[in-house]
Parts: sequence; structure tokens; C-alpha cells
Amino acid sequence: MVVLMLGITLATQAQKKQRKEMEKLSVEQQTELAVKKMTLELDLTSKQQTQIKPLIAKKMEERKNFHEKRKASKGEFKELTADQRFEMKNKMLDKQIAYKAEMKSILNNTQYEKYEKMQSKRMHKMHKRGGKRSHFKRDKQIEKN
Repeated sequence: MVVLMLGITLATQAQKKQRKEMEKLSVEQQTELAVKKMTLELDLTSKQQTQIKPLIAKKMEERKNFHEKRKASKGEFKELTADQRFEMKNKMLDKQIAYKAEMKSILNNTQYEKYEKMQSKRMHKMHKRGGKRSHFKRDKQIEKN
């Protein structure tokens, strides 16, 4: 039992360390790694890599700016009005829709299906790690119907 607990603790620490190391990378470095990973997983052509790279770079830059803004104003996000929350979520969803449309225009049908599965798995892991499984379960039930 002790060995099992030690193993789990070490695995968790390794994941945290890996996340912190990724945060230390520049946006360009993170973009390069993400494009290479997608190339391996989706068998991208060089043309597709060239088309996807600016999309990922923009997404990484926006993510970095959002996290920096959130760190700088720790308590402000909790104090947003309902309209401000709606506006923020609405903008985020608009960006996701645009990104998805761009990806769909670059990838072929087989690649896009595989990309969607990868995103679904990633979201599942994120919700599981964040403890937001109730949203994930609800979304899966909606998909089934």
C-alpha cells in the first residue's frame, strides 16, 4: 500500500514539473512543439504545418496573455458581474468556433476526425483533473441523445 501511494505521489509530482517546464518555454517554442506533435499524430503535410503554425502561435499567445492578466488581477475574476462573465465566455466561444473552422479548412476529413477525437480526450483529461466531471457527463449525455 505504501509503495502504491509513493508511486502515485511521484507520478503527480512529475506531471506538475512537466507543466512548469512547459510554462518556461517561449510561445515560439511551445508552438514549435505543438506543431510537431500534431504532425506526428495527424500526419500533416509541410503545407498543412505552415498553415497551422500561425493558428497555434496565436492561440498560445492569447492563452499566455490570459494567464498573465488573470495572475495580475487575482480576485477580480471572482467579482465579475453576470454580464461581464457572459461577455467573456461569449468571446472565448467565438474564438473557439473560429479556430475550429480554420482547422477544418486545413485538415482533410480523416485528419479532422482524428483531431476531434484528440481534443475530446484532452478535454476529458482536463475535466477529470479539474474535478469538473459533472459538466463532462452532462455533455456526453447530450451527445448521445
